[in-house]
Amino acid sequence: MAKLKDIDSMAEKKGSGLNTLWQFVKFIFVSLLAMIVQFATLNILLLLPQIKQIISQPYEFWVFASDGLEKNGLGYFIAFNIANILAQIVAFFVNKEKTFNSGANVAVTLPIYIVFTIALICFSAWLSPTLQGLFVKWGVNAQGAANISTMCCSAIQFFLYFPVDKILFHKKKEDKQEEKTAE
Repeated sequence: MAKLKDIDSMAEKKGSGLNTLWQFVKFIFVSLLAMIVQFATLNILLLLPQIKQIISQPYEFWVFASDGLEKNGLGYFIAFNIANILAQIVAFFVNKEKTFNSGANVAVTLPIYIVFTIALICFSAWLSPTLQGLFVKWGVNAQGAANISTMCCSAIQFFLYFPVDKILFHKKKEDKQEEKTAE
């Protein structure tokens, strides 16, 4: 961790552009960590008998319907979203502490982050089946369409989270400590 702090200090001394680039590189690694958490959680949840039971029950709603694709039902929707939320909570704390070295108040930033995450999940829940249906109409096979739409939604989330995190986590730990000593 000392090496990471040294690199953080060097990047900060080189200017805000290089510092932001370095934060983006760290953000990529945290996003990979979040992806691992999401995939592991999803696969564990899909093994639970309760989720298997919900999956086996047909359930059609606009979020789950996708033209020409297998309808997996409410169980998949629940499992995917629980995994996504857990991954984003992990990403929140790791990005706050390691990527942005922030002393921002969790009581203020976490609710904002949760609302933003829920909005992105709802947007992705709409966009993914919409894109899948569009790709199927264009002649892409069902599995390919599902993968492409998932990649599109993931890319959108990735590129939206970085600026939001940068704004939320703008307060450095050192600034917070200086405020305490000044009081």
